[in-house]
Amino acid sequence: MESQIEKEKLVKHWLESADNDYKTMLDLFGTKNYHWALFMGHLVIEKSLKALCVSKVGEFPPMIHDLRRIAEKAGLELSSEKVNSLDAITRFNINARYDDYKQSFFKLCTEDFTNRWIQNITDTKEWIKQQF
Repeated sequence: MESQIEKEKLVKHWLESADNDYKTMLDLFGTKNYHWALFMGHLVIEKSLKALCVSKVGEFPPMIHDLRRIAEKAGLELSSEKVNSLDAITRFNINARYDDYKQSFFKLCTEDFTNRWIQNITDTKEWIKQQF
């Protein structure tokens, strides 16, 4: 990272993008596009963690989608509950993206299931904000 200003711009970029994706997640939920809502939820957490990584480590975040690995790169100490949650949310990225997973994931994403995970994503997003 070349300067503090560049670092702050990058953190702001990731957080604004996460906030936009959060709104999109809620819109997708409202239109019953549950599996895509959870895919967007993964992006919300990924971008929030990448902002935290830049803020804490001062380096460009790793170009990966594994939320636990990004959290570890940011120096977060994770409870087993957080590890399980991050691993589950990471699977929303894979399951919504690849055709061979889509059908079974689509069936899993009921309104109730998606609503519970949106609450988890919301709580996780707030927890990440508290780590800055």
